[in-house]
This record gives sequence, structure tokens and C-alpha cells, in this order.
Amino acid sequence: MSVPQPPEPIPGARLLFSLDPAVSHLNHGAFGAVPIGVQRAQQRLRDEMEANPLRFFTQGLVDRIAHTRRHLAGFLGADPDGSVLVGNTTTGVAVVLQSVGLKAGDEVLSTDHGYGAVSLAIQRECRRTGAVSRVLPIPLAATDEQIVQTVRAGLRPGRTRLLVVDQLTSATAKLFPVAAIAGVAREHGVPVLVDAAHAPGMLSTPVASFGADFWVGNLHKWAYAPRGTALLTVAPQWRDRIEPLVVSWEQESGFPARLEWQATLDYTPWLAAPAGLFTMRSLGVDRVRAHNAALAAYGQRVVGDALGVAPADLPGPGGPEVALRLIPLPSGTGTTIDAARALQTRIGERLAAEVAVMSWNGRGWLRLTGQVYNAADEYERLAARLPALLAQR
Repeated sequence: MSVPQPPEPIPGARLLFSLDPAVSHLNHGAFGAVPIGVQRAQQRLRDEMEANPLRFFTQGLVDRIAHTRRHLAGFLGADPDGSVLVGNTTTGVAVVLQSVGLKAGDEVLSTDHGYGAVSLAIQRECRRTGAVSRVLPIPLAATDEQIVQTVRAGLRPGRTRLLVVDQLTSATAKLFPVAAIAGVAREHGVPVLVDAAHAPGMLSTPVASFGADFWVGNLHKWAYAPRGTALLTVAPQWRDRIEPLVVSWEQESGFPARLEWQATLDYTPWLAAPAGLFTMRSLGVDRVRAHNAALAAYGQRVVGDALGVAPADLPGPGGPEVALRLIPLPSGTGTTIDAARALQTRIGERLAAEVAVMSWNGRGWLRLTGQVYNAADEYERLAARLPALLAQR
């Protein structure tokens, strides 16, 4: 089976970013990349803030934040009045965990595809409250129906107080059927928190269509916002119960202002986030999504072929818009978190390629992304040099 052709580059897209041209940046899913125009928009806001801090913070900032939230929620198909800006997905998860009222004997249910920091947050809240964390194992090749059935069988009505699932997993680049999962949880009276860290900008499904109690996603990964920009959505029945991690002066204003206002927080990433959406719309939102997914698929095949992985053994993400792809590494390579991190550093230093190396279920995986600033020859160069590096034990 021949390798598919890479997509045509989007003209001028590479020039929108200030990335080091000597490095292949193939791990956009980690920290994203902020376009130059968005960087400048944020700097203008910083200049405004520093020119008169008192005026910036005390005259209309709460309204400016609310206006930004409405703009971002509209792009994501979320209810603006049921949304709140937070620093990142992990922060949103922490807010939900401390607000659902866990107590001894309760449990938080998640899957073994969950993000590491989220798993740590669940464990800490369980230690604090006496609740229990339980993790459902789900095979990488599981179908949507199998995933839903596993979750259905794993729910314990009356005891499971929160179900945490990923929309698109970071560790395994797998798209979960979150709408169906949320439907099953509703049948059993179990609230659902969707970790959608990679969804905004990459996936087009509107947030409101999932029917989840909580959904939180980063806009600084795939929607070109400055880092520190995420949106948490909360179902109506929970909004009065959601509390900020830190109490500040808008506490009595209720949801969402009491969460968004954190005194001397740097709000410029949020206020500049619409510039990121403007950049994406200028390139063409659908065009960007299709390009990135096709380029990631191309990179997966090229590197997979170089490592001797048959196309049938390359994990499929489960959706045509997914711009994250996994490649299994040779047996015994990157099988622990420390080994994976060390290999990722070696690839970056010796091959001038920034990639993600993941350790999941005792196996090492290479995770590649596709973005408008990438070109096909970056994956080809990685494919040509990676086998020799991996052979150096």
C-alpha cells in the first residue's frame, strides 16, 4: 500500500509564526505556537496595562473579559452564560473536582487514557475528601461501541459521583464518543466532566452537542490563542455550586465572574485570544483542520514505514479532523515515563525535531502532529534519521 500524498501547503502560513526554522516542530499538541500577529496583539494589551495599571484593572476590565468569553464561547458552540475563562484545562478540572462535593465513600471514575496531571488532580482530591479514584482500562483499538459499553458497565449509580473522560486523548491520540458516554452517564445520574484539552480549534463538534455537565478545553493549543487561555462550560444545575480555587473581589457576583476575576492575574492572554481566532478564520477554519489532519496522517505513514510498522498496525484516531497521530516504537523503547522523556530529548537534540514520546500501558509511542507551519519534508527527514538513532541503545 503506497503512502498517501501530503496536503498542499497553505500559502504564507509558515511566515505567520516566529518558530526557529532550524527545528522541525512536530509536537504542536504540547504547548501550541502563537502566531506573530497574536503575540503583537497581546503585547499591545501589556503596553496598555503598564501605561496605567490602575485604569486597566479598575475601568471596564470585567466587561472586557466577559465580552471575550462570549466571543470564544460562540466559536466553540458553547453557552456564553454557562462558560468561564480559566488558565488551562488542568485548572478547570481542579475547579470541578473541588466543587462537586466529594465525600468519603464516593468515587471518581476515569479511563487509562487520561492525562497525567488530571489523574494526579483526581488522586489529590480523593485523598483530601476520602473519595476513591477508579480507572477503567480501555484497549487502544476499542470501537466506540466497546468504549460506551465499558463505561456503562463501570458506572456505580449512587457511588460514582463524577465520570472524567477525554474528548481527544493526549496519551493515545484517540477520539472518544463523548456524546454517547454522556448519555449513558445521564441515564445513571452520574455527572460527566469532559477533558477537551485538544479540541478547540482542531475539532468542529459544538460543545453544546455533548450534553456533558462540565467541558473544558484549551484555546492555546489549536486555536492560536496565547498560552493560559481555556474555556470551562458548566451545565445550569451546577453553576451556583462552582467555586473558584482562589476567592477574590468578584466572589459575590456569582458565576462566572467570581471564577474569572483573580485580581492581579495577567488577563492579556484572554483578551488577545480573539486575535487567534481571527488568524484561523483568515486562513480558513475548515481548510486548516483538513490540512493539519492530512499532514499528521502523512507523517504517521512515512515515519511508520521507516520503523517497519505495517499500515494496519498504525493506530487510527477515530475521526477525520484529528491532527494527532501515534506510531508504536520498537519493543523495549520508551516504555517508562523517564525513558520516554529521555528519548524525546535525544530526538530533539540530535535530530532537531520536537516530537512527543509517550509511555502508555508499558509501550513506547511516538506522537506526531500536523500544523500549518509544517511541511512534508520535515516528517521525511525524521523518518530517514530516526531508525539509526533508535538503534543506538
